[in-house]
Amino acid sequence: MGVQGLTGFVEERGVFFTELRVRDTKLVIDGSSLYHRLCFAPDADFRRGGDYGAFAAAVRDFFGVLRACGVAPFVVLDGGRGAEDRKLPTLRGRAAEQLRAAHGLSRGAGGCLAPLLTREAFVQALGRLGVPFVQCFAEADREIAGLANRWGCPVLSLDSDFFVFDLAGGYCPLSHFQWQSVRIPAAAAPQGCFVPARCFSAERFCGHFGSLSKALLPLFAVMHGNDFVGLEALEAFFSKVRLPRGCAAGRGGKHLRLQGLLNWLAQFAEPAEAVDNVLKYLKKHQREEIRELLCTSMEDYAPSDVNLEDFFQNGSYECEAARKADVPQWVLDAFAKGKLAPFVINALILRSTFLRVQVENMQRPSAHSTALPIRQVIYGLLLRVSHSSEDASPSKQTNELPVVCEFDRCQKTLKKTFVQAASLPPDFCDDRFPLDKLMEVPVSCRQMLFLETLGVKMSSLEPIPSHLQLPVAVTCYWIRCSEPKVKLNQLKALLLIIVSEELQRITDDPDPTVLPAEDDSVAYNKFLKWKEKNWQNNDFDLDAAHSFCQWQCCLQMGLYLNQLLGTPLSEPDLSSRLYTGTLVHRLYQELKSAPSVENLFLLSPKMAQLYLVLLNTVES
Repeated sequence: MGVQGLTGFVEERGVFFTELRVRDTKLVIDGSSLYHRLCFAPDADFRRGGDYGAFAAAVRDFFGVLRACGVAPFVVLDGGRGAEDRKLPTLRGRAAEQLRAAHGLSRGAGGCLAPLLTREAFVQALGRLGVPFVQCFAEADREIAGLANRWGCPVLSLDSDFFVFDLAGGYCPLSHFQWQSVRIPAAAAPQGCFVPARCFSAERFCGHFGSLSKALLPLFAVMHGNDFVGLEALEAFFSKVRLPRGCAAGRGGKHLRLQGLLNWLAQFAEPAEAVDNVLKYLKKHQREEIRELLCTSMEDYAPSDVNLEDFFQNGSYECEAARKADVPQWVLDAFAKGKLAPFVINALILRSTFLRVQVENMQRPSAHSTALPIRQVIYGLLLRVSHSSEDASPSKQTNELPVVCEFDRCQKTLKKTFVQAASLPPDFCDDRFPLDKLMEVPVSCRQMLFLETLGVKMSSLEPIPSHLQLPVAVTCYWIRCSEPKVKLNQLKALLLIIVSEELQRITDDPDPTVLPAEDDSVAYNKFLKWKEKNWQNNDFDLDAAHSFCQWQCCLQMGLYLNQLLGTPLSEPDLSSRLYTGTLVHRLYQELKSAPSVENLFLLSPKMAQLYLVLLNTVES
């Protein structure tokens, strides 16, 4: 969520903050704000599909600082869109903005765009670092506020809605959380270290507008416009009322209207009185509808019925909205633990999904079109039980397969497409195994469905290390299904990066039961020297970028299908260097001009052999 213009207004004045030293406390963190903040680093390359290793290192450094300062973090992530789908217009607008940013980046303009698998890499990094986290059923704001108030600790976010919530421990904007300036002492200092931060003071903010009650801030947010309510419904009010400071609707500017509205609200003791006065400016036949809209929307700033403390203490996530939506318990449990993606919940509840745009060739079909058959199997698994729950649906009457609405790029515009779910093999159509009993299907059948969807046999993956089998299976699918066809040097560049990640893994985190090979260390040092060499060719090959985008789309949907099937294949570690966009593009360019770069790992017989096995598996 977010209140239009409020962050700019608060930041411009600066008088609404108090200085804070954050140490020896619990801290409730808005995960979505944090991972966007960390991935939008000043030196990040947004054109080449993301450097997930560098992103994971930033996540590790951030939580390392918190640990050194005695801060116990609890990360809360947004989930799906919610059964009512109230943010759909806002989400469509954001998707259109991302599409414009992607198009600009593809043409060499500046801009920021989160790489496709950033969220997945973040969740994996949290798990590996042992940071407690939860993924909420829908929007996380109310649950974040509820947990922070239960513990009396601050909230860390970059969402202007937290200026509106009544937070006992205060709200620290990420923009004022100076974690990178912390100097961790070699030995524990008497006072320990702390993160310099600034905390928003609702008392100072309300005091700036005379006798404004904090209880009126939710009504202000709703009237001024947030992600759920647009200004259109209240234009009649703003066109007639005389706001203090002489500002009415129109050309006065957002901040003038914002100040005028807050000053106008300050004359009322509580929200009900203010709502009654708003309605006086509207036509009689509109009043009850607008009253209901305002009162319902203000509830977005009321405490949530979900008790996240229960989740963090005993792993139990109870949510009335999920129960009403008939989400199977195992799905909700897996979702809360981040083992299923919001994409899955949205497809299940809303039969609607957004496919995030990347920096790709806008003249070609969306990179996501390559992964369509994988998505259709996901939809088939999620929605095949829907016939029994929708008595009047056309699906039941005609016995047709369910349909999902996808929002995706069509050239340079956002387009809605209806996609039919896949017909599943007999084992998965058995009435004994509806979605709530999917985990009772034998794991061998679930693995077979996964591999058949990707067009790969398990026998061909057996020579591959188990943690690389899924990305290799996805790569086989990518080679077979991509249009235009993948070039050999693109494949080689991708496989060389996978080998480099494996070499780094065994060098940085060696298996204590295996003697380290000196060859591996020599080969890794050679790779590091190559990487640090000043690369002269900064040309951006848009067609190659499009192809690598297609691979990421296939990997994303391969991950989601594998998760939905209970991970019949090991999940690859995205938060390592499984994909490093800048290096993949560089290797592709160098392979065209200097094919000898293919021998980068020749000094390590083990890595040279792994590269050949990967190449032969995919090519066969």
